[in-house]
Amino acid sequence: MDTTPPTPAQLRALIAAGLECTRLEVDGDGRHYFATIVSPAFTGLNRLARHRLVYGVLGERMREQVHALSMRTFAPGEAIAD
Repeated sequence: MDTTPPTPAQLRALIAAGLECTRLEVDGDGRHYFATIVSPAFTGLNRLARHRLVYGVLGERMREQVHALSMRTFAPGEAIAD
């Protein structure tokens, strides 16, 4: 697997390819990323389960390419404090 860190746009595309999102924003510098994700898949899940779902979508990339990913995860209809 290529160990080159993804751009924020590439990381966004990877998440979007594996998880239905109604809102998905990813920022970062190639080592540290911050994502705001709204997905119906998060309904009824606690924060840890939501994060595990995203990590599962990213698979080995989390270990090989992404140094750090901070996330705010919400189900549709939950308040997002911007």
